[in-house]
Amino acid sequence: MQNELILERIQNLRGRKPYEEKKAAKLGFASLYEYFEDKISKEAKALEADQAHRTKVKKTIKTKAVAKKQAGSCSCC
Repeated sequence: MQNELILERIQNLRGRKPYEEKKAAKLGFASLYEYFEDKISKEAKALEADQAHRTKVKKTIKTKAVAKKQAGSCSCC
């Protein structure tokens, strides 16, 4: 079964198709389709990792803010 996203990207290459075919061959892929399949999966993994990192940073910031509020013992802080 062929993925529509991959086919769409290949169709939209136009003048860059020969370049991408050479690049795919150089990297050891049997076809342009396999190259784009791998490329899209890597993009998805990178996006997931970025979202996980942002979530981790947000939790850290919230934890630091809560700890800072608890550290103040006087009523003016």
